[in-house]
Amino acid sequence: MIKSTIQIDVELDKDRVPENIYWSTTDREQQAQKARAMLLAFWDAADKSALRIDLWTKDMMVDEMADFFYQTLMTMGDTLGRSINEKELVDDMKGFAKDFYQKFRKLQLEKNKIEGKQ
Repeated sequence: MIKSTIQIDVELDKDRVPENIYWSTTDREQQAQKARAMLLAFWDAADKSALRIDLWTKDMMVDEMADFFYQTLMTMGDTLGRSINEKELVDDMKGFAKDFYQKFRKLQLEKNKIEGKQ
């Protein structure tokens, strides 16, 4: 059996807020990669529930978070498609991701206009 290990290191400030997130894997001989955010989910079959860890650093910008969620939702659609092979559901998920991102951009433009007038 082949074994792979994923390591996640989180550096916290004095208030326990993430300042840096680094991750590495034994599958690649490369230095740990820095990230500004992470979403990690596990499925607990016994409880039939999702367990997750969501972290982001102080440096994570609002527009980056929206990009991160958009891309995550799109790739979740791909994963769903590979696992259950239901194109209509995949299309729905990706459609939601696109709508979400368009709404975010619209809200940001409106917010920037309001802030620009002040």
